Amino acid sequence: FDIDLALSQSSDNPVYYIQYAHARICSILAERAKQAQPFDPQFAAQHLLELTATAEYRLMRTLSSFGEMVATAGRNRAPHLIANYLQELAADVHSYYNAKDESGNTIRILTDNESERGRQDAKLYLLMAAKQILANGLTLLGLSAPTKM
Repeated sequence: FDIDLALSQSSDNPVYYIQYAHARICSILAERAKQAQPFDPQFAAQHLLELTATAEYRLMRTLSSFGEMVATAGRNRAPHLIANYLQELAADVHSYYNAKDESGNTIRILTDNESERGRQDAKLYLLMAAKQILANGLTLLGLSAPTKM
């Protein structure tokens, strides 16, 4: 057991890396809450097909396997499967946050452009799902899901 690694606040520490992904999403959602237009999940869900970036597909694919992975972990008494999954999901969240489009421009999650509102809210909807799954997975492992770090 490496105590220095367990205490480090870096991406080398898997727990910190996962918790930081959760806190990062909370920060994005808090920033969105400051906008005048309220977030409408039904409106956001109608725009999910606008999410076409590779990082968005990867995140959706990882999110979709959570239920089956938890069932497998439970059946096999293998909590490490949950930890490994959460690491993969956190990596996908961090990749998405730093993703670039085909032109090399950063894919912005939040934008002031009203014409992009549907796509922006679909991105937030996706991140809300990731936040919930990260929180659920951390809870299953007896760990906290901080909103700030």
